Amino acid sequence: MSVSKFYRAIFTLMTASLLLAFSLTAPAETIQYEVASTDGISIAVQESGDPEGQPVVFIHGYLGSHLNWQPQVNSELLQKYRLITYDLRGHGLSGKPEEAIAYSDGRRWADDLAAVIQATNAQQPILVGWSLGGAVISNYLNYYDDSDISGAVYVDGVVELSAELITSHPEIYQEMVSENLKTNLEATRAFLRLCFDQQPESATFQLLLANAALASWDMKESVLSMSIPLAGLGRTNKPVLMLYGEKDALVQVDASINRAKEVNPNVETLIYKNSGHAPFIEESARFNQDLAIFIEDLLN
Repeated sequence: MSVSKFYRAIFTLMTASLLLAFSLTAPAETIQYEVASTDGISIAVQESGDPEGQPVVFIHGYLGSHLNWQPQVNSELLQKYRLITYDLRGHGLSGKPEEAIAYSDGRRWADDLAAVIQATNAQQPILVGWSLGGAVISNYLNYYDDSDISGAVYVDGVVELSAELITSHPEIYQEMVSENLKTNLEATRAFLRLCFDQQPESATFQLLLANAALASWDMKESVLSMSIPLAGLGRTNKPVLMLYGEKDALVQVDASINRAKEVNPNVETLIYKNSGHAPFIEESARFNQDLAIFIEDLLN
């Protein structure tokens, strides 16, 4: 093992311990288990809420984990639904392959989501994807169509990884894959700050920083070239909501919405004027209410 890989392994172990300590504060009714994806990668899955309720699958973003969704899984308003979260490959407690193709091939991320839906036996779930999670939804729709879901919510979702849709922060993205640990962590911290217009309290930010530090370095180097075909988004007849924070510093909001509407004119939009890239954290009470309205509209 090289010196850099040794330090990565030690760092991952220490950060995993920190995340485990945080996860112990989760509601007692949360259940956790693992699902194998098509390429054998282990995907960590968590469930809470009403096991008989409408399934909602939450898909976190780049450098996150299921812990990003704490404002939702702990929401009294949403407890009547079956709340399913999972850690994306290369993130959190899921498997972290080293091969670049494991992250650049969009089909792999779609397969992970399909494996979660199948293993949980979630009937007609609603998909909620934040940032990179939006790209996962698009890949799922492309490779698996929409027959097994009720609808989808893109939360500041990545529509395409193009210069026209993604705000340029070249130094931060380059330094986040630096072999210099201090440089890497400082860039990661700067990236997280860009996720918010309304900065979270210190304890929440530290948890998110631990989330980010646990993410695979191989994933960080490869995922920015992920393939994201939009044909499935264009074909879907299920309701799709594109929800964005107007002050998003990572995604070009208007351009992203316009691109989505190019392929699917039926996409609905909702803008949070006082949020950045993470409205589900920055304005969690409003987000939870809007999500509940979207769900109830589908059920009625």
